[in-house]
Amino acid sequence: MKKALSDPPICTNNLIAMQDTLYVLGGKWKLLILHYLMYREVEINTFKKIERDITGISAKMLSKELKDLEINKLVQRTIQDTKPITVRYSITAYGKTTKEIIDNLVDWGKKHRLEILKNHE
Repeated sequence: MKKALSDPPICTNNLIAMQDTLYVLGGKWKLLILHYLMYREVEINTFKKIERDITGISAKMLSKELKDLEINKLVQRTIQDTKPITVRYSITAYGKTTKEIIDNLVDWGKKHRLEILKNHE
């Protein structure tokens, strides 16, 4: 990131931190996947189940996003020795640290939807 000459150091540091956050959590699907896994901890979350339940995500995109989330230690992939082999996905303790971010986005999204609908009446 190129630093503007007039930027106070705190602003530059915050922008870098925000870029890091968006790099890990950005995109259309990652936060949805984390939300899904966070609120379905007691379920067995297989690839097909996640793909079926998150409307609109393709198998290719889900695979990519799960790999990214696993690399960043937010999601754990567990292979179970069954016949056929079962692969289970779960949120990690570190992944649960995104709960406040996700809850804030959900709250803001609800308020935003009401604001937009209010202006279209």
